[in-house]
This record gives sequence, structure tokens and C-alpha cells, in this order.
Amino acid sequence: MLHIKNMVCNRCITVVKQELEKLGITVQHIRLGEVSVAMPDPPVDHKVIQKVLQANGFELLDDKKIKTIEKIKNVVVALIHHAPESVPHVNYSTAIADQVGLDYHYLSTLFSSTEGITIERYIILQRLEKVKELIVYDELSLSEIAYKAGYSSVQHLSNQFKKITGFTPTYFKRHHLGNRKPLDQIGS
Repeated sequence: MLHIKNMVCNRCITVVKQELEKLGITVQHIRLGEVSVAMPDPPVDHKVIQKVLQANGFELLDDKKIKTIEKIKNVVVALIHHAPESVPHVNYSTAIADQVGLDYHYLSTLFSSTEGITIERYIILQRLEKVKELIVYDELSLSEIAYKAGYSSVQHLSNQFKKITGFTPTYFKRHHLGNRKPLDQIGS
């Protein structure tokens, strides 16, 4: 199993799969941050894999704690940016603990000590990035955006948006402030 940092979208999955296959590595299963592979005989050196991944903006992870942090981030990104529309309201702590397979309190402490922000703050930043994306698309009302992003009301969304960005969602939309961040740089 390879653990790869900065895989945040389906395009990332495609690129990683293609690059590994170019090296003669058979990809058995791939999802955000994790790739199950069958190595060719003779096996490909990890340094070669690392170099190819780095050339594409990814990083091969070796440290167990760093792998766990990356799993947490991948779960959050998947829940916020790739979840079916029928599941907008999620209990993040339960989902993270279930999908990572470790106690949430431990994960929260590890994440905070490693990343310098709480998981909750990371979730808020990811949710607001989703909101910015939906605002920029200009296809939904603010009420629909609030619902899709899992906010209880437009007021709740607006308050959090202004607290984090310094702007109201309406101001952001009106002034075309499309200052969005790549998903793998949120919280950094």
C-alpha cells in the first residue's frame, strides 16, 4: 500500500494511476491518498516512485503519523467536495473516526499538534472553499449553497464566511473575489 500526499480530486487519482502504470506498477485499487499496488519483478525503487510523484505535485508518505494526517484530510475532502448531494449534513467526527479506524480524540490531538490547526477548523476552511466554488459558479441561491454545504441557515453560513474571509458571501459574489485555494493548500 502506498500513501500519497496531495491527492485531492479525481484528476489526481487519474494522474497517479497513469504515472505508476508507466513505471510498470499494477494499480489494484486507488482512492484519495491511498494506492494498493502489485510491484513488478524486479520491484521499482521507492526513490523512483517518489521522484515521479513529486514531478506531478504529489509526495510519497512513509511516516505513520503523517499517513494518518493525510487520511484525515482525504476523508474531509471526500465528505465535503465529493459526497453525494443527498448527504449534505454529516457528523464529521464519527465519519473521520470510522474511516480512519482510530479514536477521534487521538486523531484530533495528532492533527492539531502536527498541522497547527484543529480538525474542526480544517473542516470549516474546506466547507468555505466549497461555498466559494458554488458562489463562483453562480448557479445556486445562497440558501441552496448553505444547504449543500451543510449549514443550518444562510445566516450561519454568512457569519462563518465573514469571520473567516472578512467578506460577506454577497460581497464576495458581487466583487468577483474568486480568491480560492487549491484543496491541498487549505489550512497551510
